[in-house]
Amino acid sequence: MTAWGVLLPTFDPLRTGAGFPVTEAARLAEAAGFDSVWVGDHLACPAPVLDATVCLGAAAAVTEHVRLGFSVMLLGLRQAAWAAKQIATLQHLSAGRLALGVGVGGEFPQEYAAAGVPLKRRGARLDEALARLPELLQGGGEHRLEPPAPMPPLLVGGRSDRALARAARFADAWLPMWISPQTLSQRSERLAELADAHGRPAPRLSLLVLAHVGDQARSAREQARAHLHGQYGIALEQVERWTAVGTAEVVAGFLEPYTRAGVEEILLLPMGAAPLEQIARLAAVAQTLRSPGHPAAEASSAPSGGMQ
Repeated sequence: MTAWGVLLPTFDPLRTGAGFPVTEAARLAEAAGFDSVWVGDHLACPAPVLDATVCLGAAAAVTEHVRLGFSVMLLGLRQAAWAAKQIATLQHLSAGRLALGVGVGGEFPQEYAAAGVPLKRRGARLDEALARLPELLQGGGEHRLEPPAPMPPLLVGGRSDRALARAARFADAWLPMWISPQTLSQRSERLAELADAHGRPAPRLSLLVLAHVGDQARSAREQARAHLHGQYGIALEQVERWTAVGTAEVVAGFLEPYTRAGVEEILLLPMGAAPLEQIARLAAVAQTLRSPGHPAAEASSAPSGGMQ
């Protein structure tokens, strides 16, 4: 059965100034039966955004069993040892519930400039950090970092050939976004070939989907359009074919083909001005897709810890 996660409201893309209900959202997501909660990670982007590691620490403090994940940490933007310390701390605070999604970013060059990190080296820096991270977390190497912590499950984001090669080399799961079920299936075959060349099993398939559930199609699209412009600086029309927007039935119908394509975990990014309401609505959609007898529930045999 497909597992379902939801991103917490750590961004203010509509610049409402109403605050960031991160802990409320984490409690709600767990109570609603989501398997995991996630946060995006940016230093600077078009929308105001909170620090990802602090937000996951807050979520860890108010939840008991949901997994907590980065979707995705810009690991190459950070100094590797400090990132390892943050990851290890979250592992301890959450009793080992952390999942580490990583990616190169680069869509917002201003955050690399702010960090003093060369934009063109972001991929190389990420690969270097991933190679060092297990040893750093275990307290090994020349400079021992204590307390040690286990390496969390690793998800690698991105759709490029280099991202696929990175996932094959390092990842437990591949986490793309803005991709069709057909392309996902085709790329997963290539991913399995690349992983086999490294003597590794094929990474599992995860997926990040931006979503908004509304009672009327027009208002749902308006909410999605405003969110995409505010958070990413892009138009809805650029990514609409990969975005779940509409009534609950429409959103469920959009997501179902991904479950049949073998995606084992779908992460939903709620769009719009009311993230808590969207978390509740998206939980209901996921519940529908997990209901016994529903084609989506029968399409996947991946184990899941919530929404029973």
